[in-house]
Amino acid sequence: MAYKKIKLKNNLRLILAPLKETKAVTILVLLPVGSRYESKNINGVSHFVEHLMFKGTERRPTSLDLTKTLDSVGAEFNAFTGKDQTGYYIKISADKVELAFDLLSDILFNSLFKSEDIEKERGVITEEINMFQDNPLMLIHGLFEQTVFPNSSLGQLISGPKSVIKKITRDQILNYKNKFYCPKNMVITVAGNFSQQKILSLADKYFGLNGKKMTEVNFESVKLTQNSPRINLFFKDTKQVQMCLGFSAYSLADKNIFPLYLLAVILGGNMSSRLFTTIREKYGLAYYIKAGVETYQDTGLLMVQAGLDKKRAKQGIRLILEELKNIKDNGVSHEELLAAKEFLKGKLVLDLEDSESIADWYGRQELLLGKTFTPAEKIKKVSSISVEQIKKVAQDIIKQRKLNLALISPFKDRADFFELLKFEENGPKK
Repeated sequence: MAYKKIKLKNNLRLILAPLKETKAVTILVLLPVGSRYESKNINGVSHFVEHLMFKGTERRPTSLDLTKTLDSVGAEFNAFTGKDQTGYYIKISADKVELAFDLLSDILFNSLFKSEDIEKERGVITEEINMFQDNPLMLIHGLFEQTVFPNSSLGQLISGPKSVIKKITRDQILNYKNKFYCPKNMVITVAGNFSQQKILSLADKYFGLNGKKMTEVNFESVKLTQNSPRINLFFKDTKQVQMCLGFSAYSLADKNIFPLYLLAVILGGNMSSRLFTTIREKYGLAYYIKAGVETYQDTGLLMVQAGLDKKRAKQGIRLILEELKNIKDNGVSHEELLAAKEFLKGKLVLDLEDSESIADWYGRQELLLGKTFTPAEKIKKVSSISVEQIKKVAQDIIKQRKLNLALISPFKDRADFFELLKFEENGPKK
């Protein structure tokens, strides 16, 4: 899959990924800003800014003016905020590509941030936080990261606390936005059916402005000093225990990230994985269970997430720890590794079926890594991994002192769980 990277005169990075087999184009604008860039007193501001971008500009004064413009041509549009990035995208018919450039540049550079819109959005975001807190499946991941990254901005929730959302001022929101939202800080990926010459002309027309000099703002790197297991119990009178268990791991650019991806697949990446066949199929302790990897620029996570029968939650945790200990001590088989490689290759093909997925693939790598792997290059990396590398990574990551457990449950006593987490020498306590 061919792509081209171009830097405009104002240092904006533009990535072009042509796809002749489609009649659509996706334009994705990414900025390196998210909740880990925020101080506690403004935690949630990145997400707040994203919401306000769709409330009106000088040329399109209301949110209805913006949405009607895109709805009139059947375009898909949305935005998202993460811990280390914020993105805005429009997927549109190829012959309407200029409209997408026009509207994206309009909201990013000319949004009004009216006081009345800010006041209304406080309520909207508060309800979003309420929805998040009422949904254990959504909440558990945030609680787990708070456990792994305590006293770090990386442990902050993207939404922020309601206390901040209620009192943050318009000046605080605008000052924060103006630190990051300038062309030099942007990566724009265009994927789909387009003329390169036309896209270069549109990028220069709508994003070629010099703007203000960018203030250099960086996040504080995580300093991990964990020497014993940590437990975060969130009390909720639920019928099912939501659990996330795992370890700090490698950053996005670490050379060990590819064997870690494969390790996660073998552990719990699909319905033939070790954890799925043991916890669900053999013992019937969970409807869903999965293992996965989360990566950031300076660190990462290996985690297991499950919804467990509350009467047998401790049994479920014991069995998960047994599988972790087994894979650490004994590694994986050549057959398991081959199957995991084929799974990742197949999933990658399915994940990159349309222009939106491809724009995201190239854009995020450029933003967070400063370089890009093509799908073929990633498959080559995955294919080269050996069983010895998998075992080495498992032994490096799966350590009792680095273990973290977050639970949303009716349980209140942490002591029982600390005893349960002693798994290195003789296996999990029975």
